[in-house]
Amino acid sequence: MSLGAAEDDPASEIHIPADIDWHMLDKSRFFLLGAALFSGVSAALYPIVVLKTRQQVSSSQISCFKMSFAMMRHEGLRGFYRGFGTSLMGTIPARALYMTALEVTKSNVGSATVRFGFSETTATAIASAAAGMSSAMAAQLVWTPIDVVSQRLMVQGCHNCSKNILPHVNPGKYSNGIDAFRKILYADGPRGLYRGFGISILTYAPSNAVWWASYSVAQRLIWGGFGCYMGKKDNKVDHGLTNGCSYRPDSMATVAVQGVCAAMASGVSAVITMPLDTIKTRLQVLDGEENGRRRPLTAVQAVRNLVKEAGLSACYRGLGPRWVSMSMSATTMITTYEFLKRMSTKRQETFTS
Repeated sequence: MSLGAAEDDPASEIHIPADIDWHMLDKSRFFLLGAALFSGVSAALYPIVVLKTRQQVSSSQISCFKMSFAMMRHEGLRGFYRGFGTSLMGTIPARALYMTALEVTKSNVGSATVRFGFSETTATAIASAAAGMSSAMAAQLVWTPIDVVSQRLMVQGCHNCSKNILPHVNPGKYSNGIDAFRKILYADGPRGLYRGFGISILTYAPSNAVWWASYSVAQRLIWGGFGCYMGKKDNKVDHGLTNGCSYRPDSMATVAVQGVCAAMASGVSAVITMPLDTIKTRLQVLDGEENGRRRPLTAVQAVRNLVKEAGLSACYRGLGPRWVSMSMSATTMITTYEFLKRMSTKRQETFTS
């Protein structure tokens, strides 16, 4: 049974959680709580990101276990958190920009599509896709320089693990994020901090659009099916009825559905965008050589090197950690995000007056 049918049939009620629009939020609480919550999520998932990055820039296929063992043996736990301070410093403003663009776009586009006569489900999907694309593009303005610096720091210890793993990694030694920022700016100018910016937009803007659209549609489909099933079950047990359904999910059911929808959307997105993400990482971290001088890699050179090393399969190095990272990140992010919105909602009389 579709959600639309459920909305039209008075005997069939599915009380899905209501969306919270931008104007309903207490902005100061939203950003303050968001900074704290997403910092915790970033800290928990950061080791997987480091592992994925090192696999992507490796010149040969190395298993997660072998890479992890080498890092722990030669660098200790600290190796899994190289560049974390820099990444965290950039995560807070990037997330703030991302959430602002997401909510503003979703509210405005959602209202416009409804006025054009689209159904609520279609309007939600279109608004979510537009919001995902605009938020990704806005966040990359802040995130790309942070990504370049933090990834340089992530792979810096690889020479200690094995000199054969990453032979083309930029040889610069950085004492911290500020030192890396200064040296990259001195060596390559502002362009050095925005290495891979174009391909980052090509990677994250469409994938965010697909992710948010898929997430919104999946939520409505799952609520429709799950609500109908539970309503019929309850009616059959309590009243001996087999027709109609009514279901009001509790907080645990809400979190479960959000997590499942997020994992489904991120799994598909990880597979589709993996080659672009690998090329982006190599552009940001590796260097080429021209007439004996170090030169930043071009996208064509990065693709050529990958194909030369192991064919198209090289584009999928680090897929396992990236899939896990994206699924865990998406699940924790969306549940945290939805919790954050509900925690930051203004009192009803404030936004209805």
